[in-house]
Amino acid sequence: MKKQFFIANWKSHKTADEATQWFVEAAADIHLTKDSEREVVICPPFPLLSLCAEEVKKQQIPFAIGAQDVSSFSEGAYTGEVSGRLIKDFATYVIIGHSERRRYFHETDEMLFEKVKQAHAYGLQVVYCVDSKEGKIPEGVNIVAYEPVAAIGTGHPDDPSDAEAVAGFLKAQNGVSYVLYGGSVTAEDIANYTQLPSIDGVLVGGASLAPKDFISLIQHA
Repeated sequence: MKKQFFIANWKSHKTADEATQWFVEAAADIHLTKDSEREVVICPPFPLLSLCAEEVKKQQIPFAIGAQDVSSFSEGAYTGEVSGRLIKDFATYVIIGHSERRRYFHETDEMLFEKVKQAHAYGLQVVYCVDSKEGKIPEGVNIVAYEPVAAIGTGHPDDPSDAEAVAGFLKAQNGVSYVLYGGSVTAEDIANYTQLPSIDGVLVGGASLAPKDFISLIQHA
């Protein structure tokens, strides 16, 4: 059985109280046990990293914590930035290169490659996002998320056969171990992706905001 990743990107959602309630509800509803072949990662906004790390321990939920971004600079006089050194106390994963970061904040490949270096310098596992098989992947990245722009937040996921073809190409050309699919995934269609040979899980946004929806998605995989 292959290892699968289920990564929840909360984006810019949830107050502290709402995040706490998410974990309380997840703990009450969850039927998942720790499984070496399944990695579930919650990626909240920066202000919630510490709280979510504590809730995972408090509620005894077998989830890891990830950040949604990392600075391309090391710790120092960089107002508004969050360095890998600050993240590593709360998270083990970090998403880099999400399509929304590229679109709204004009992040370039050069900048993203520097972010990967900073993440690796502090022992963070990178989930690197690309929108096509032509996407450039930095050296040392082992987990890639394929997220076609037309499927992000539109309710129209990519055709599973197309996603499988891109995932297989990315593995063959870049030597990465895991390729995830991201883009309008639901519990009803997740198995169409996760049961394909080259796809090793999903990166989800809206489907992770309600704990019951997210857990149902994992169970249907």
